[in-house]
Amino acid sequence: MNNTNHIQEELVTKVMEALESIRPFLNKDGGDIELVDVQDKTVYVRLLGHCSSCGISSSTMKLGVESTIKQYAPEIETVINI
Repeated sequence: MNNTNHIQEELVTKVMEALESIRPFLNKDGGDIELVDVQDKTVYVRLLGHCSSCGISSSTMKLGVESTIKQYAPEIETVINI
Protein backbone atom coordinates (compact mmCIF):
# COMPACT_ATOMS: atom_id res chain seq x y z
CA MET A 1 0.00 0.00 0.00
CA ASN A 2 1.44 3.35 -0.92
CA ASN A 3 1.49 6.31 1.44
CA THR A 4 -1.37 8.17 -0.31
CA ASN A 5 -3.71 5.20 0.08
CA HIS A 6 -2.70 4.82 3.72
CA ILE A 7 -3.41 8.50 4.45
CA GLN A 8 -6.80 8.26 2.68
CA GLU A 9 -7.65 5.13 4.63
CA GLU A 10 -6.78 6.84 7.94
CA LEU A 11 -8.90 9.85 6.98
CA VAL A 12 -11.92 7.69 6.14
CA THR A 13 -11.48 5.87 9.46
CA LYS A 14 -11.47 9.17 11.37
CA VAL A 15 -14.61 10.33 9.53
CA MET A 16 -16.37 7.03 10.27
CA GLU A 17 -15.47 7.38 13.96
CA ALA A 18 -16.94 10.90 13.95
CA LEU A 19 -20.16 9.66 12.35
CA GLU A 20 -20.41 6.83 14.87
CA SER A 21 -20.09 9.35 17.71
CA ILE A 22 -23.07 11.40 16.49
CA ARG A 23 -25.22 8.53 15.19
CA PRO A 24 -26.98 7.94 18.57
CA PHE A 25 -28.22 11.55 18.59
CA LEU A 26 -29.59 11.20 15.06
CA ASN A 27 -31.11 7.79 15.83
CA LYS A 28 -32.90 9.25 18.86
CA ASP A 29 -34.85 11.53 16.50
CA GLY A 30 -35.55 8.76 13.97
CA GLY A 31 -32.69 9.63 11.65
CA ASP A 32 -29.32 8.33 10.59
CA ILE A 33 -26.36 9.25 8.42
CA GLU A 34 -24.20 7.41 5.93
CA LEU A 35 -20.79 8.21 4.53
CA VAL A 36 -20.96 8.46 0.75
CA ASP A 37 -17.38 9.47 -0.08
CA VAL A 38 -14.28 11.33 1.04
CA GLN A 39 -12.50 13.21 -1.74
CA ASP A 40 -9.50 15.39 -0.98
CA LYS A 41 -10.65 17.56 1.93
CA THR A 42 -14.39 17.13 1.34
CA VAL A 43 -16.73 14.62 2.97
CA TYR A 44 -19.99 13.63 1.28
CA VAL A 45 -22.72 12.26 3.54
CA ARG A 46 -26.40 11.46 3.23
CA LEU A 47 -28.87 12.17 6.02
CA LEU A 48 -31.43 9.36 6.31
CA GLY A 49 -34.82 8.79 7.94
CA HIS A 50 -36.38 11.77 9.66
CA CYS A 51 -33.13 13.72 9.27
CA SER A 52 -33.50 13.80 5.48
CA SER A 53 -36.69 15.87 5.63
CA CYS A 54 -36.23 17.70 8.91
CA GLY A 55 -36.59 21.48 8.81
CA ILE A 56 -33.44 21.97 10.84
CA SER A 57 -31.29 19.49 8.90
CA SER A 58 -29.03 22.31 7.67
CA SER A 59 -28.31 23.22 11.30
CA THR A 60 -27.74 19.56 12.11
CA MET A 61 -25.24 19.37 9.24
CA LYS A 62 -23.32 22.52 10.19
CA LEU A 63 -23.42 22.43 13.99
CA GLY A 64 -23.51 18.69 14.55
CA VAL A 65 -22.10 16.69 11.69
CA GLU A 66 -19.55 19.08 10.21
CA SER A 67 -18.16 20.27 13.54
CA THR A 68 -17.83 16.71 14.83
CA ILE A 69 -16.09 15.50 11.67
CA LYS A 70 -13.67 18.43 11.87
CA GLN A 71 -12.90 17.56 15.50
CA TYR A 72 -11.95 14.02 14.50
CA ALA A 73 -10.34 14.99 11.19
CA PRO A 74 -9.17 18.64 11.21
CA GLU A 75 -7.87 18.32 7.66
CA ILE A 76 -11.47 18.17 6.37
CA GLU A 77 -12.60 21.54 5.04
CA THR A 78 -16.13 20.86 3.79
CA VAL A 79 -18.98 18.46 4.59
CA ILE A 80 -21.73 18.16 1.99
CA ASN A 81 -25.10 16.45 2.40
CA ILE A 82 -26.15 14.88 -0.89
